[in-house]
Amino acid sequence: MPDFSLTHRRALVTGASRGIGQALAVALAEAGADVICASSRPGGCNETVATIARLGTVKVAQLHADLSDMQAVQALADDALALWGGIDILVNNGGTIFRSPATEYPLAEWQNVLRVNLDASFLLCQQLGKTMVEQGSGKIINIASMLSYSGGITVPAYTASKHAVAGLTKALANEWGASGVQVNAIAPGYIRTDNTQALQDDTSRSNEICARIPAGRWGETNDLKGAVVFLASAASQYINGHILAVDGGFLAR
Repeated sequence: MPDFSLTHRRALVTGASRGIGQALAVALAEAGADVICASSRPGGCNETVATIARLGTVKVAQLHADLSDMQAVQALADDALALWGGIDILVNNGGTIFRSPATEYPLAEWQNVLRVNLDASFLLCQQLGKTMVEQGSGKIINIASMLSYSGGITVPAYTASKHAVAGLTKALANEWGASGVQVNAIAPGYIRTDNTQALQDDTSRSNEICARIPAGRWGETNDLKGAVVFLASAASQYINGHILAVDGGFLAR
């Protein structure tokens, strides 16, 4: 029987204050992992930490870092490693988006989206991946997107960053697989979160989206829990460099 237990595993989840990141952090804790929740501001993960603490079975802590500031990201990596003597699971969920037609897209916003979504993910992979390679085991789970597969409209920086995250996932899997480190990604479909609220509120657009999804509904953040536990556990030991779409079948249409 595959082993899905995460007991005694130490995890860092970025963007864990709400939405998808909160669900992923709670899922890892429910499977037995000790979890460090990270967000962009002090106390940002209070709700997530309280939810995990109520389980009463694992350790939980929180850190904060501005993911657009590489010095802060380096400090986050250092602090996470120091807190419990290492990290076994990294979930790169923190991210940002900026919408504008490409002809008017501000370069500063382009650079900020790439820093947060790509540069910070790479730096955390690099710094925590070093220790995973040294210890001969580790799980890195990047968060990709449906826009890792398509172009989208008015989100050129986000699309570029999420294509790059998919490529980075495969590149690191190639380098670190022989050292016992698996690097995979989850590509969420249309999930009910604060970030998609405007789409949800647009009845016409929401109906169009649901019509394309074989499951016939928007996804919930809890729909991602099984995927992250699977990719963080020994059950996925022979899976590496894979982008797992959790989309209700959206990409199949």
